[in-house]
Amino acid sequence: MTERSEQEQVRFAKLEKLREQGYPYPNDVQVTAHSKDILSLEVKPKEESERFTIAGRIVQVRMMGKASFCHLLDGEGKIQIYVRKNDVGDEAYDQYKEFDLGDIIEATGYAFDTKTGERTLHVESVRLLSKCLIPLPEKWHGLTDVETRYRQRYVDLIANTDARDIFRKRAKIIREIRTFLDDRQFVEVETPVLHYVAGGADAKPFETHYNALHADMNLRIALELPLKKLVVGGLERVYEIGRVFRNEGLSKKHNPEFTMLEFYQAYADFNDLMQLTEDLFVRLAKEVVGSLQVPYGDEVIDLTPPWPRLKMTDSLYEVAEIDRSYDVETLEGLVSLADDRKIELRDRDDWGRCLDDLWGELVEPKLRNPVFMTHHPFSISPLARKNLDNPQVVDRFELIIAGMEMVNAFSELNDPIDQRERFEEQAQRKAAGDEEMQDVEEDFIRALEYGLPPTGGEGIGIDRLVMLLTNSPTIRDVLLFPQLKPTDS
Repeated sequence: MTERSEQEQVRFAKLEKLREQGYPYPNDVQVTAHSKDILSLEVKPKEESERFTIAGRIVQVRMMGKASFCHLLDGEGKIQIYVRKNDVGDEAYDQYKEFDLGDIIEATGYAFDTKTGERTLHVESVRLLSKCLIPLPEKWHGLTDVETRYRQRYVDLIANTDARDIFRKRAKIIREIRTFLDDRQFVEVETPVLHYVAGGADAKPFETHYNALHADMNLRIALELPLKKLVVGGLERVYEIGRVFRNEGLSKKHNPEFTMLEFYQAYADFNDLMQLTEDLFVRLAKEVVGSLQVPYGDEVIDLTPPWPRLKMTDSLYEVAEIDRSYDVETLEGLVSLADDRKIELRDRDDWGRCLDDLWGELVEPKLRNPVFMTHHPFSISPLARKNLDNPQVVDRFELIIAGMEMVNAFSELNDPIDQRERFEEQAQRKAAGDEEMQDVEEDFIRALEYGLPPTGGEGIGIDRLVMLLTNSPTIRDVLLFPQLKPTDS
């Protein structure tokens, strides 16, 4: 343990003195109101006023001899209280004067308005509930304190009411999503986190060992395969909101564990899901932001429908504005473009991966207002249905907003023979050293052999959605406990 600061030592000494006096860390609190309740009620004369008991953390004190004004922060906001020696008694007031910023107290009294018009609780009794032994920060500034905010989120939530607001909005977003899907007869389900074969995405999994079964397992990298098994079983509309784990790096848009929404609808295709997605996002913006003009950083994102739909190949011409002398439908055209723009390619022999690399460099960052990017390459879409007119691409879309992928969706592949071939090609890539490829998931193939109806499936990154709707520049702002590098202490 690090050496205590002088202020901490003083507070610990106060606690020790309180213990000698029989301080019990009381647990018999009966809160009858919160700050917002008192702030919104009609003030009555003292004789007619209802008495309220509130509890909260001291965040500001102004002592004036035998009286004091103090601000308390509770779960709903902040309110001023007025404590006077004549009202609470000598002993209680002497104890009150020893309270510190950060202490959690109980106060009972009636509401009144000060001469300056500030709603205040006139206290008739007050007591300490929990001693704050570490002084609260006066303010946050600089990179070091930003890191501390993420590491000690509990302090961040005390010091920054904006942080509380973000996570209240996050909870509201998830509630609204559930309501939206429930109203459309989707059934919420839960599927396993531990899998023998990590499937449903191209990502390196976290590995673990199941001692009881003497078996190596993986934390899930997607929710997809179990949910589609349920559609096979007759649950025609299912969804899950859950934690997903990918053994990848950290960035403003990436955390190794994150929250995904995935839903699957039988007898729907990717075109149906584009309309449903647009309806969902518009509803969320209206409920959470109150407008379809969503502030994000230095810009305003316009979510007014309808949203444009653009093929991935066409976007190189229309968004990146490359010269049409480059034939992006051919491998040679893409490689030539990459060489001229000095863009590194993962696999110069794969048209689909070349297109994806170029699109990521030249197009995605430029997309600010929502765009449905459609018809992705077959080679990077192992679970999507081939397009009947052009088997080089699949019936898939990504929704891009503010340069971020928000949604990935497609018409599901339900041909078990085709699916096995794609899984086996992935397994070969894994054997050749690609850590983001997966093995063949035999039970999923078996499920497809029983028959998967024509189905549309979609995944939405909840964290990025919350970033957008709360104007948060980094994913760490919308995760209560983001992953951080370990410290020595």
